[in-house]
Amino acid sequence: MIFVCYPKCTTCQKAKKWLEENGVTFEERHIKDNNPSIEELKDWHKMSGLPLKKFFNTSGLLYKELKLKDKLPTMSEEEQYSLLASDGMLVKRPILVGDDFVLVGFKEADWKAALGIQ
Repeated sequence: MIFVCYPKCTTCQKAKKWLEENGVTFEERHIKDNNPSIEELKDWHKMSGLPLKKFFNTSGLLYKELKLKDKLPTMSEEEQYSLLASDGMLVKRPILVGDDFVLVGFKEADWKAALGIQ
């Protein structure tokens, strides 16, 4: 499993602690140093079943600076993938990538269900 995170993010810290406390083995990937590629984003988007907008860090400074709230609705999926791949700080985190699932953001109930934890 790959745990894609930004170490300074408190939600990522909480999710990592939760994974460790539940004995989940994972490979940690720093989203700013190792940004997801367009291909990875496409795969993760398809596996997640979520709208592409859910992959954007809508509370991030860069998202607000670029005024993406107004621009996203008129952008093509390809343009959105390219934008997400251009800077890890635009991507919502944490992301947990398993063999057959992708979780975006940390919701404990969803993570428990996906990982089969009681």
